[in-house]
Amino acid sequence: MRTQTKFTQENLTPADAHHILAEGNRRFVLNVKAQRNLQEQVFETSKGQYPFATVLSCIDSRVPAELVFDQGIGDIFSVRVAGNIVNEDILGSMEYACKVAGSKILVVMGHSKCGAVTAACDDVKLGNISTLLSKIRPAVERVDFEGNETTEKVVEEVCHVNVQLSIDRIREESAILAEMEKSGEIEIVGAVYDVTTGQVKFI
Repeated sequence: MRTQTKFTQENLTPADAHHILAEGNRRFVLNVKAQRNLQEQVFETSKGQYPFATVLSCIDSRVPAELVFDQGIGDIFSVRVAGNIVNEDILGSMEYACKVAGSKILVVMGHSKCGAVTAACDDVKLGNISTLLSKIRPAVERVDFEGNETTEKVVEEVCHVNVQLSIDRIREESAILAEMEKSGEIEIVGAVYDVTTGQVKFI
């Protein structure tokens, strides 16, 4: 697999970028990785970077975006924060990735069995973690709890809602990204990674 260049990045459509990620995850699930010379990519990207995708995902150690999408050095801007939440700094990072550096797709990716989502469901109070979890609470409040228990099904539902609410915040709070999506320059899409199977499902 070749390293992304300015030419290849500029000639990709958002649909192309989506397809590349989907195919990469298919390879990951099948454990058939694309052949890459990572040292060569280190050298080539030292001259400049042209990532085709930006992925906002959780800090969970089981969900490294480059690996689950089978991408190399210089392919993905990886934005990671517990619970894949959105704030000003993250919006600024994504605006840079798309508007300045040319990414064609912005993926907000949650995952199954998310500790941050579980903690938000349980209304955990602990230092600065509480402030972060407060950004997931709106998703919790939209899901009906079964007997007030944080079941695996509840966590999964909150995860999906949280992804959608993060996308909503991006569109509402970033005029730059909203306009780029409207004009067809980028695609903004949600996804959920299954930590049991390794599969990413776009939603």
